Amino acid sequence: MLLCDFHIHTTYSDGSIELQKVVDIYGQAGFDVIAITDHVVNNDSSIGKLAHRFKYTVKEENFQEYMDAIEFESTRAWDKYGMLVISGIEISKNYINPDLSAHILLLDLKGFISASWDYERIFREAREQDALIVACHPQGLSDMSKDTYHLWNNREKYAKYIDAWEIANRDDVFNVVSLKKYPYIANSDFHKARHLYSWKTLLNCSKEVGAIKQCIRHNKGVAITLFRN
Repeated sequence: MLLCDFHIHTTYSDGSIELQKVVDIYGQAGFDVIAITDHVVNNDSSIGKLAHRFKYTVKEENFQEYMDAIEFESTRAWDKYGMLVISGIEISKNYINPDLSAHILLLDLKGFISASWDYERIFREAREQDALIVACHPQGLSDMSKDTYHLWNNREKYAKYIDAWEIANRDDVFNVVSLKKYPYIANSDFHKARHLYSWKTLLNCSKEVGAIKQCIRHNKGVAITLFRN
């Protein structure tokens, strides 16, 4: 099975480690597949405006630079480690009220999508790009101040758009997702080197982007593991 992590941040947003070093950390640890998913933050709230001010977000003007850097690292990672690197972003709608906040991974993305768009427009554009749509940390996290409840609280409305839900994030496991039997994956929400040691996804499929997206969407051959050194 493929050892995977689909939720990783670098210095392109609020991660503490630059992209090349992040790729080396995962490659040397023996991972098969990773996705780089730096934040794209909304700018219609006070929290979002701070993220833009301090450059904790990928913006439309540097999106292509970000994608080109991932493509370069993807080639290097494949040649050096046999590791597949997938491009992505984390749509981050941050508000003071956690019931209004939501984070969404968009994997294998081609073009820029703004976090300030409404949810239907985000989902529609992601679908048109055939991006994999993952709902991040749908319940409260033990070590984060920005809880994001909006997608889970409105799951009857949004579940039809979402390919998978994070059943585990870093050291937390969300039983509510498994009880509802939604498709699931597990990720590290990597920001620092120590976050490597956290929940991860195992996939029983070939090491190809199309096969990986199909495996997750169909939720067959998917397992989770707590990765430790």
